[in-house]
Formats: sequence, C-alpha cells, structure tokens
Amino acid sequence: MSAPDTAAKNYKDTVLLPKTDFPMKADLVAREPQRLAKWEEGKLYQRIVAQSKGCPTYILHDGPPFANGDVHMGTALNKILKDLIVKSKTMAGFHAPFVPGWDCHGLPIEFKVVKSAAGLTPVEVRQRSEAEARKYIDIQRNSFKRLGVFGDWDNPYLTLNPDYEAGILRTFGKAVEQKLVYRMKRPVLWSYGAQTALAEAEVEYKEKTSPAVYVKFALVNPPPGCDGASLVIWTTTPWTLPANLAIALHPTFDYISGSFAHEDGRVEKLVIAKSRVEAFGAATGFKLNTEHASEELKGSALNGCEAQHPFLPRTSKVINTLFVTDDTGTGAVHIAPGHGADDYQAGREHGLEILSPVDADGKYTAECGLPEFVGKHVFQSNDGIIEILNAKGAILGNEKYVHQYPHCWRSKTPIIFRAVEQFFIKIDDIRAKALYEIDKVQWLPAWGRNRIYGTVESRPDWCISRQRTWGVPLPVFYSATGEIIMQPEVIGKVAAIIAQHGSNLWFEKDDAWWAAEVGLPAGTKRGNDTLDVWIDSGCSHVSVLDQHPELHAPADMYIEATDQHRGWFQSSLMMSVIARGHAPYKAVITHGFVVDTSGKKISKSDQDKAGKNAKPMTADHYYNTYGADMVRLWVASVDYQNEVPFSEDLFKQNSENYRRIRNTLRVLLGNLSGEAPASGTTPAYTLVDRWILERLHSITKECVDAYAHYDFRKVFSVINSFITGDLSALYIDITKDRMYCDAASSPRRIATQAAIREITETLCRLLAPMLAYTADEAWEHLGHTDSVHLQSFPQPNPAFPGSDATLAVNELLKVRGVIQQAIEKARQEKKIGSNLEATVALTLPAEGFDHPVFNDTATLHEFLILSELKITRGGDLSAIVQESTHCKCGRCWKYLPDVGANSEHPTLCGRCVEAVG
Repeated sequence: MSAPDTAAKNYKDTVLLPKTDFPMKADLVAREPQRLAKWEEGKLYQRIVAQSKGCPTYILHDGPPFANGDVHMGTALNKILKDLIVKSKTMAGFHAPFVPGWDCHGLPIEFKVVKSAAGLTPVEVRQRSEAEARKYIDIQRNSFKRLGVFGDWDNPYLTLNPDYEAGILRTFGKAVEQKLVYRMKRPVLWSYGAQTALAEAEVEYKEKTSPAVYVKFALVNPPPGCDGASLVIWTTTPWTLPANLAIALHPTFDYISGSFAHEDGRVEKLVIAKSRVEAFGAATGFKLNTEHASEELKGSALNGCEAQHPFLPRTSKVINTLFVTDDTGTGAVHIAPGHGADDYQAGREHGLEILSPVDADGKYTAECGLPEFVGKHVFQSNDGIIEILNAKGAILGNEKYVHQYPHCWRSKTPIIFRAVEQFFIKIDDIRAKALYEIDKVQWLPAWGRNRIYGTVESRPDWCISRQRTWGVPLPVFYSATGEIIMQPEVIGKVAAIIAQHGSNLWFEKDDAWWAAEVGLPAGTKRGNDTLDVWIDSGCSHVSVLDQHPELHAPADMYIEATDQHRGWFQSSLMMSVIARGHAPYKAVITHGFVVDTSGKKISKSDQDKAGKNAKPMTADHYYNTYGADMVRLWVASVDYQNEVPFSEDLFKQNSENYRRIRNTLRVLLGNLSGEAPASGTTPAYTLVDRWILERLHSITKECVDAYAHYDFRKVFSVINSFITGDLSALYIDITKDRMYCDAASSPRRIATQAAIREITETLCRLLAPMLAYTADEAWEHLGHTDSVHLQSFPQPNPAFPGSDATLAVNELLKVRGVIQQAIEKARQEKKIGSNLEATVALTLPAEGFDHPVFNDTATLHEFLILSELKITRGGDLSAIVQESTHCKCGRCWKYLPDVGANSEHPTLCGRCVEAVG
C-alpha cells in the first residue's frame, strides 16, 4: 500500500542520480580523430618511450607490409595485434619502442607501373615505382595511425632508403665471403606473365585442369624378359616432353613386363610397376593378359638401359632414383632436367644435359626440335604434342586431371619450371645451423615450429636473382671476357656508394663509371639482375635492429600470418644465420588469415579485381563507419591463431560488446558524481563492496597474465564477463539503492564510490591496449589530465586477495535464485508488481548457509533487493512470497514499517527522512 498523500512532496530532486559528461553515444567516427590529433600534438608516443627508458626492453620487430594498396582487414588484424603486444608490454613495465616499416621494392609495384606506361627506361620505371610506393606508404600510415596504432610514424624504416639498401648489400657480401653464392643454369619457378623468376613465397596455388597422358617409350637395349617392351610414363605436362632426356624407376620397386590388351584389340608389351598395374588398366583400358607369361623384375635391372624418345631422334636414359613413388602414374617418371627440381637433381647425378627449350615468354625455342612449335606458348601446345603422340602410336591413355597448380601471385598466370642462368644461395651449407636455431626459438602456436622446420629442411637452394628493375641491384660485375666478378670488397664499395646516393645510381651511371668507382678494369660491365625482395625484408634485422640504437637483435618477437613460415620468417632466419650466426628472433607468433564467409583469404589483389562489386574489406570503411575502437575490439575478441572469418554482418555483431562496455563505464562514471575527496582512511566497505573488490583482484590478475601470454581474447572475455555479470547484473544493481537514496555522507555510499573508482580506473587501464580511444576518454572523465597510455597495468589490490566475501556472495546467489523464482511466480499471478512489493518468507536448510551475513538483515535486504525478509531454519531451501502490508516510501519505493512515522515527511521511510535532512 502507499502512504497517505495528504502531505505528499516531490522528492525527485533529492535522489542522487548518476551524473557524467561521458556521452552515451560514442560517436567514435567524429571523436577519435580529435583524440588522435591531441595525442600527436602532445607527442604521446615519444613521451611513452621516454618515460619507459631504463626499463627492461622488449622489441617487437615489424614485418613490413608491402607498399601498395589500401589497408585491408587482414593487414589491420596484423598491425593491431602488434599494437596490442606493444601497448601491453609497455604497460607491463617494459621499454617497447616500435619502429614500423614498409617493403617497397618488387614485382607488384613494377608490374603496375609498366602496365600503365610502355617504353619506360629502367630509371623511369624506378622513379615511378618509388613514387607509387611512397603514395601508398602515406595512405597506409594514415590508416594505421587512425586505427590507434602507436609507433615512430615520422621515422619508419623503408626498404628503399639508401642506408637500408646498403645493409642488404653488406649482408649479401657476407654470403659471398662465406662462398654461399653461385651462378648456374637450373630450373626455377618462372612467371612468363611477369617475366621473372619467383620465390616459393610468391607462388599461390589454384585449381587447374591439365591433360594427363600415358606415353610409351620403347626400350632399345632391354634386359632379358623385356624384349620388344616399352616403358610407360604418366605426365600432366605434355609440353615438357620435347625436353625429356631420361626415365626414372625406383631401384627396389617390383615391375611387371607383360602383354597388355585393350578391349579395342590393341596389344602392347609394357613394363609397369606391379603395384600400379590395376590402376593403369582402369585409367587406360589396357589390362595385363594373365594367360601370357609375364616377367617380374626390380627397377635396378633396367638401370642404364636406353628408351627411344616417342617423337624425337634420340634416346632417353633409364635411371634409378629414390623420389619415384607408386601412388600415382606407372612407377616410371618422365625426366626433363630443365623443367623440374627433382628432374634437375637426377640429371646432375646422371650426367644429363640441362635442356630447357622455352623462352622468357613461355614459348618454345628452336631447341625443342619441333620447328612447327617454335614461338608457340607451351600451354597452347599440349594438344599439338598429344596429336604427335597419337600419330606415332605412342599414347596409351589421355584423361583430364584436376589439381592444384602453382600460379604467379601478381600476374595470376600459371608458372613453369624453366632452367635459366640464375644466382643461388647454397642452402645445404647453412641448413643445419638454421634448423638448430629454429629449436631455440619459442613458436606460438607450437605447431609453427614444425611448419618452418619442414620448409627449411626440404627447401632447395635459394634463387636470389630477379629479372626486374624495381629492386636492389645484385652487385656483380662481368669482365671483358664474360667472367663473373663477385668479390666481398667490391660489394662493400658498392654498398658504400649506395648508402650515400641510393640504388638508382646503379641504373643512372654507366659501366665505365661504376668500374672506375669500385676499382675494376676498363671494359667491366654491371649485371642486370636485382635481388629477390625476400632478401630485402629478410635483412631488416641488419638494416633496422642493428642500426637503431633503441632496438636490438635478436628481437623479442616477430608476428605475422601463417604464410610467412615460407616467407619473412624463413628469409629472415636464413639471412640472420649468414649475417650473425643465429636467429633474428627469440619468439615468433603466427596468426591466421582473415577469410571471407566462404573461407577464402582476403587479399588486396582480389579486392582490386572485384572493383565496385567488392564487399568492403578495407580498414578505412570500418573505422570511418563504426570507429577504430570497434575494429580494435574485433581484433581482441577473435581467435587470431586460427583463420578469422569476416564479413560486415559478423563485424556488426561486435557492436553490442562495445556498447555494453561503454554503457558500463558511463554508469560507473555517473556514480562517481559528487565523490568525496580521498581521506586517506580505508572506506567502510560492506560485504558486497568487498566481494566486488575480490572479483576485481581476480580479474586483474587474470587479464595481466593473459596479456603476458598474448591471449587477448581471454582479456576481452574476462572483462566482458565481469562487466556483464559481476558489475551490471549484480553490483551496480544491488548498490543502486544506496547510491540513489542514501545521504551523500553515508559511509556505505562513500565506500561504494571508493570501490567504483578503483573498478573504473582498473578497467580503463586493462582496456587501454584494446580500446585505445575509449579507455583514454573514460580516463579523462575520471579527472585525470594525462593519457591512460602513460599508465602501467594495475596490480591486484593486496587488501582483497582472499575469498571470504566471495564465498558469502556465492551462498547469497543461491538464495537469490530461489527467491527470484518465487517472485516471478507471484508476479505472473498478479500478486505483486515488483521485488520491493514482496514480503518473502525464506526457509534455509538446518545445515549450511551459516555465514554471518544470514544474520545481517540490512545486508540481506539490500543484496536480495527486498523490502522485507523473514527467515526460518529447517527443511529444503525455499521461498514464499506475499504482498507487503507496509506503505511504500515515496523516495526509495521500498515498503517499510516506518513509512509515515515522521510527520514532516509522512511519505518517507526513516532512512530517506535522514537523507533529505
């Protein structure tokens, strides 16, 4: 019932409602640039670095993004993860300067420049390429800064800077000094679309349909039992058959020499691996005739024989190699030493010529021995080769074969293996040391170790020369008689000149000028190749970590996507083993790709190709639409060690998490309105205050530990759970009555404000690495004049390490659940409208629930948000709800027996009378 209203007054203005200027609407898109400008004007990053000098150092070395295209969400994930690490390490007490960088040379930029303008000189190509790179450096730098990433943005490292280029050349000189560099004609991954050799990391695999043919090679001098027989090879590259010089068999495999009959009447005497006879018959229709005697022999019995090439006037050598398998084909492998890594190795071991009758455009040269094919592209020649084989009666089967085939990452054309004169680094000479160093590094996740170990263990020699213009020149010279001049002291002189003038000078000055400058005889010529760009970025530990006094090598951390085990992680490892004898990093984190909802990796090239039809995947769309902190929260909330599915709809789901965090900060800040100055004495904390501070102690420890282990998702999860459950659903709800209706001087209200200040300051500092803008904004509204990013992480409050209050609250929550069920039932039965209208009869079991709080009526009323509670002991835990018989207080809305006891305030309870004075 309500109190008599004869003397009713409006007490609305006496209620101490939350007040704060911290806006409910974030308006991040408008406010974040203002805060960024404030940070830059106040040189915040420089102050952070200066403040931490003298602390233990922690160096995260930035793997340089390529300087082309806008920042897409995959790049944003990478850079924000780096920022989360740097910010969290700084706040954990480390000196963690961050020098960002860009990879500036290479095929994508040059490819774009050459496509846009024909007939450019090398100098013009380089000038336009540099301008293109610098344009995108500025675009990407602005995006990274807008995303709240802190770093020395005014002084980034660029692989096109002369001092950086000189570091590359000096490191190359060390490789030469260690006799690791050689020049040889051998097969390389060749992009006819881009007209250059490629590194393995510049290759992407796509589905391709190829003709798979079974071709017979008649044995010329067969061993006993194989008279009149033919070996049969299986290949998906008929265009390489003009370069066939051998057929490889496994020495220990069993082979059948027998009569094979086709249903169309054809009969052939063939030699097939015993384990492949059935599959061969299914694919070609040629079945082994078991009625005729067949011979069984080992592959070693055929070693050294000759087989007639099916359409060229030469024989192919039969050899034994261990790489032959019996999981596909026939157990006999077509060997073209000029068109494959295994083929090349087998050719060298058996004294074969390195024949590669294909030019830089992917077209046959006269060496193919087929005049009608000269000048024709190899991929347009498969059908013609098959026609020749049919005409010669050499083809036994022809089918379509769908497989994953390597393509050039830039031109998107299928690559070919093509033998050309190139420069290589001998991997075998440094492989053992590299593998040893891998096991000294901490790999996160742990499977990263196996991935890079496997790639290093199996990789061939490194082709380091490129037939491009936009890159660091490969510093070799040729004498007047054509001999290679590759000397460490000459390379050192080139490095010194380039350090002063830049690598454009290599292309601007003529041979005579360079010969004179480095002290070589007249008539000496420069080489035309540039270095593989993976050497560029792979030397960053020399050109950056060794050259910046605030950095050090090895770095504490490298972090990049999973493809970098065969890219930057590996090139850096190899160049560091050459330069310093050990790995350039102490720990390496691998993160997954950002993929679209179909599971396809998001890339710049795919975005460019899709054009106007592309779904927005660039970071600027998201921070200009939703705000950078929304992007940062997305990064912090995902499982970054696996693939990260992404779409705008998925991204929007994150907005509720942000809203919840922001609204909670706003409520906390509002409850600090009118906060009394700190007195220096310990506040009179109540049970619920002690409980929330115990919880704060626990989540602080969890979050700081999770940051130390790079588990940002756990930080987000712990904070989100604390905000949603402990704070919003319990503490803020439970203490709302005291905060609104107690007198401002109430000890328990003062205690709650002290707890709220500690909670809010702790949350701001824990959130600062993730929500760089919002945490700083809230910190400012706490009354601080300087940035939260100058703070350290909070330490768990030593006054609340225990669990006494937590144990009591856990008991209370059990009781609360039972009471809420009973109240909800009464509400549905229309007995009451709200909790405060209820009189609750609570039955507690005879055993348990023995914490002193169950004898503290005031605490129980507040925690359970009840006006009246009656407790009895014995029986099961249960609650019965009746409508209160007391009057409703016109200020706090509780139904209490002392409402109306004060004649001056007849509608108020005693507590509210005291509060209004």
